[in-house]
Amino acid sequence: MASENVDAYARFAASLADAAAGIVREHFRQPIAVERKADGSPVTLADRQAEQAMRALIQAAYPNHGVIGEELGSDRPEAEHVWVLDPIDGTKAFVTGKPSFGTLIALLESGKPVLGVIDQPITRERWLGRSTGGGVGSTSLNDAAARTRSCGALAEAALYATSPHMFSGADAAAFERLRGSVGITRYGADCYAYGLLASGFVDLVVEASLQPYDYCALVPVVEGAGGLLTDWDGQPLSLDSDGRVIAAGDPAVHEAALELLCD
Repeated sequence: MASENVDAYARFAASLADAAAGIVREHFRQPIAVERKADGSPVTLADRQAEQAMRALIQAAYPNHGVIGEELGSDRPEAEHVWVLDPIDGTKAFVTGKPSFGTLIALLESGKPVLGVIDQPITRERWLGRSTGGGVGSTSLNDAAARTRSCGALAEAALYATSPHMFSGADAAAFERLRGSVGITRYGADCYAYGLLASGFVDLVVEASLQPYDYCALVPVVEGAGGLLTDWDGQPLSLDSDGRVIAAGDPAVHEAALELLCD
């Protein structure tokens, strides 16, 4: 993608995040009805309104682009350019008043994530990542450069996962091997953990049971900051990935973690 196009899309992605943020802030820590979707996960009026606002802007500006959203489904997912939206990644955190959720916005080009936003509307932190693959790209946090940190050994690594309950069967055993080998394990940060990794405060994020709207935006943010984000087989993430992801700030830690997960 030409740099001038990336710049234009980055500005547009920021406008999408602004639109969602205004709606989310209006409802945060206010009385709001919580419904249960078919899979048992919660959804609120804030989720739906934020996605509707972003989709309306995309339709007006780029009517030929596709959209995949958590709450309102897919529209032209086969298009060359597809926006992937999660209006509130971490609705459980949102409804319990914890500002660790975020709005996720990705742009796919020919199926590959090339632009990603993690926006935390309460703390007003916004990571914007651009990736051209192979570790080439850039990531900013509120317009300042963000970079992952090096980590000397897996035993020194700080690991995040949204919940230990997202792993089952062999995946649970694999995660337990990894958890027992790192220096710090913390839970409950949703997409915010990937922003912390991109800014050099976390070394690993390992999760399972994710959907494309949960991880597509994270790929450019992590890769643009110098990190790696793959599936548990070390392969690049796509719309067809199985939902098991591993993000690492240091390639050596990524390799060591993969060995434990696939042992």
